[in-house]
Amino acid sequence: MKHTLIGLALSVLPALAQAPQAQPAPPPPVISPEVHPDSTVTFRFRAPNAKDVLLAREGAQRAPMQRDEQGVWTITTAPLEPDLYGYSFIADGVALIDPSNHVMKPNLLGTTSMVHVPGPSSLPWEISNVPHGAIHRHFYKSDVVGDYRDYYVYTPAAYDPAAKKIYPVLYLLHGFSDDARGWTAVGRAHVILDNLIAQGKAKPMLIVMPLGYGAPEIVTRGGTGLRDPNLRTRNYDRFRDALLTEVIPQVEKTYRVAKDRNSRAIAGLSMGGAESLYVGLNALDHFAWVGAFSAGGASEDYNATFPSLDAKTNGQLHLLWIACGTEDRLIEPNRKFRAWLASKDIRHVDIETPGAHTWMVWRRNLAAFAPLLFQVKGT
Repeated sequence: MKHTLIGLALSVLPALAQAPQAQPAPPPPVISPEVHPDSTVTFRFRAPNAKDVLLAREGAQRAPMQRDEQGVWTITTAPLEPDLYGYSFIADGVALIDPSNHVMKPNLLGTTSMVHVPGPSSLPWEISNVPHGAIHRHFYKSDVVGDYRDYYVYTPAAYDPAAKKIYPVLYLLHGFSDDARGWTAVGRAHVILDNLIAQGKAKPMLIVMPLGYGAPEIVTRGGTGLRDPNLRTRNYDRFRDALLTEVIPQVEKTYRVAKDRNSRAIAGLSMGGAESLYVGLNALDHFAWVGAFSAGGASEDYNATFPSLDAKTNGQLHLLWIACGTEDRLIEPNRKFRAWLASKDIRHVDIETPGAHTWMVWRRNLAAFAPLLFQVKGT
């Protein structure tokens, strides 16, 4: 009997070992971000072992989040202006994307999450019931830079490659640490132009958005790259050469666009704003319209950077438009450059708006700048 009981026990052990063990119930999914009807936004982040979590939101100071008993950190903002906001969580000093949010803000040095606080259809970056254009992505081998790179082209809704109509072109440049997707993925340039064109506020135009690095190593060095004058100059010079000798000829071969200077504009934000000034104002045989949004990263030796600019420039430029947010760290360099232009009797438009170094400012800049373009006879 004793041996029988032992045998039964031994035969039962494997069965017990194979029996399904009770598993703890998974925690409920975290909803983040949650946009409320009053335009407040609740952000949530599950990190039960974190000691400190902050919300880093574009255009705002970092704000502490509160932890509940389940280890979920939460914060609710005050009502936000309708717009798109980049954000991340800083958990014990480490910046992290929101794992509950699939909407990303691409960046070469620090991808973040993005939340849309919707507004009325009258806002230029809100998708509305109007004819929509198309975005085309092109790849090519750059002999100037020595790499494979891309650029994006927006064609307006009425664009027909088989038709005889030709269009003017805005070359629109991204900022430092962005890539060629910046103006569509974050800036919504295509949406802005769809709306402006449909409302009759802007002329139908193509937008070409190239990769803005003539020396790509400037990004891998992080924020120190732009402070190296030799690297910065190499970056701008090679970008200029790639734009003028590679991108523009490819665009003019592929698309039905006008090929005269009166039908070309160049503008950009931050580093791209500095590039727009550097390239555009030194290549007035190519561009008659130049815009800079929060331009930064250029040399302040303006006489050396723009040796040919003087009052005669006014006869070549249809528009020189320089904008910056009043809370932007670059407002003083922008004011200094505008003062230099005034000392040379070069006509330009000074724009100062509320805001810091953010996409919220640059979307509004584009919405204000684009309607001014190509508004002369023959363009």
